[in-house]
Amino acid sequence: MTGLDALSPDEIAARLSGSPEERAALIQAGAEAGVAEAQTVWGQMLLDRGEESAAVEWFTAAAKQGHLMALNMLGRCYDLGWGVPIDKARAAECFRIAAERGLEWGMYNYATALTLGDGVAEDKAAALAWFHKAAVMGNAKAMNYIGSFHEDGWVVERDMATAARFYAQAAEGGDFRGQFNHARMLAAEGRTEEALAWIARCAETATPTFREKAARWLRTGAIPGLTECGPMLLETAS
Repeated sequence: MTGLDALSPDEIAARLSGSPEERAALIQAGAEAGVAEAQTVWGQMLLDRGEESAAVEWFTAAAKQGHLMALNMLGRCYDLGWGVPIDKARAAECFRIAAERGLEWGMYNYATALTLGDGVAEDKAAALAWFHKAAVMGNAKAMNYIGSFHEDGWVVERDMATAARFYAQAAEGGDFRGQFNHARMLAAEGRTEEALAWIARCAETATPTFREKAARWLRTGAIPGLTECGPMLLETAS
């Protein structure tokens, strides 16, 4: 395990081909040796295990070395209260720095904070600009948010064609909210079979809370053709 502090992120990745236990041991060793990439990954693994306070410590250590994803994850911890008290202002600051230094997830999270006014003054125009920057980098969640801006007419003229285009891009990119919104747009055009196929894909990765909310909404009959089969597809994945 010697010399791990000198490994590049690519070299670390190349050595992560053993068992889960071996992989975890290598990552932990790299984190303890001071490798920012390993510290970030180890922090995420600890977070996944429910060891939130320990995860915050590793994200902080990596962020101090300038690791942007670690800084973004530290923001997430403050945003959601993982291992630390909720501090929306501190979360927004982490996201802002990560965004300004070029991290697409920082851009997305900072834009979300600006949209909602979470920890920072609400500024939907600035939010939309950041969502566009993240979308250019391939962030599907940002694409979905842009679709919402155009559907709801936030700081832009309401434009359903543009909304539909961004929802389609978000859906293709794998965002479950984008897939659901894309299905809505397709159903509105009478393309029910295609819409149901996208709802089924949405159900594969959507959170239980989203599936429940979406199924309940579809049962209201707001989208003709999806009232019965749509909820069934969402619930099958639960």
